[in-house]
Amino acid sequence: MKNDMLDFNVIKFFGINTRTDKVLRPLPIKWEFPSPGWVKIKTNGVDWGYPGLATCGGIFRGSMGEFIGGLSAFLDIQTALLAEFYGVIYAMEEAQRMGPTSVWLECDYALVCVAFTARTNVPWMLHNR
Repeated sequence: MKNDMLDFNVIKFFGINTRTDKVLRPLPIKWEFPSPGWVKIKTNGVDWGYPGLATCGGIFRGSMGEFIGGLSAFLDIQTALLAEFYGVIYAMEEAQRMGPTSVWLECDYALVCVAFTARTNVPWMLHNR
């Protein structure tokens, strides 16, 4: 309890607002089917610690929502950001091997999505991948 009060006093000293805004109404998330002839790929990456043991994976679905394929990889010690990048990279490599011509890629890490439109945001260790 003493540490909690100390933390509170430090926060108060620096004038940090501890009030939170009201919770916004939840937004329903709905999976959308890709157009005919397209393959939808959803990727994700995670680490346990910073950095820590990391994995990535992806799932491939067709225009009717049918399972086409999937992937997973153990990445050893990485950050969550790199795990997300590797998930996208491995998914695109697998998509190239599978041969679909039109791919809809979803990733939940905004920085990874931005990196594909502004190449300067890619971590240096992935530049030659």
